[in-house]
Amino acid sequence: MSGVFVLLTLVLSSLFVSPSASKKEQIAVARKEDIPFIRCQVCETVARQLFSQVERKSSEISPKKISEYQIIEIAENICDLKKHGGDWMLRIDIVEKGDALELVEQESEGQCNSECKTIERACQEVMGYHDTDVAEFVFKSKPQLNQLINYICKDLSKACSSKPPPVPVDRVPGEPFVPKSSKEAEMEKILRSMEGMPGAPSMKMYSKEDLLNMQNFGDDEDEEDDELTSNLRNAWKNKEPKKADWKQKLAMGINDVKTGVSKHLRKASLKIQKWWRGKKTGSRSSKSSKAEL
Repeated sequence: MSGVFVLLTLVLSSLFVSPSASKKEQIAVARKEDIPFIRCQVCETVARQLFSQVERKSSEISPKKISEYQIIEIAENICDLKKHGGDWMLRIDIVEKGDALELVEQESEGQCNSECKTIERACQEVMGYHDTDVAEFVFKSKPQLNQLINYICKDLSKACSSKPPPVPVDRVPGEPFVPKSSKEAEMEKILRSMEGMPGAPSMKMYSKEDLLNMQNFGDDEDEEDDELTSNLRNAWKNKEPKKADWKQKLAMGINDVKTGVSKHLRKASLKIQKWWRGKKTGSRSSKSSKAEL
């Protein structure tokens, strides 16, 4: 199934071509020297996000009650840009105001550059290994927002225990906030949601050339996988970027993948049942032989 998911990634990525797609991407890195100036703000934002995401999850599963495990999962993902729970970091711009840095939330997601990575790094430093402690506190105490902020930012991490230092006059300004197109943001959100699905252990963005040059591209021993892979490959080859309805193509591609996964599960189930019946038959034969002796 891994070839199938790589092809699905190709279909998705080919529907959304950013202006800088042909240029060689530079890997953004966190500016560690900026973290002391934003640590407290990042911590308070993390607490607000955690509070909001727990409330949203509780509403989604109502009337069931949210479990401690579900809260731990939210806390674990909140500082990870590769996870849906870390989307909030893509909407934050670091703005220099006087001798301080300020986190300003934007209306849409932006391109992830060094500022985005700096926020992620600050978030990870704040949470550290406290995710389970935070989850336990939220689950058992059901705190109000201000209580959660105090617990994370003063009791656990000490991120807001002192005033941040003034920003040096010679600090090099960060990159400007560059919003993503709505289609690009939606495509990346879909790919993040597919992370961890069977056959897609490391969903990441590839260029068209990278995907086409991969070894054993779409090669699978299972005939059903070959058929599904072929369908996805044809969907990409026959695409019409300007005229095609990308939402319809996306839905069709995902439905094909779901169908393929369902077939695998049914086949596995039948094999297990066959093996179990054979085992029971063998057991009865053995008992009959012993009885005759």
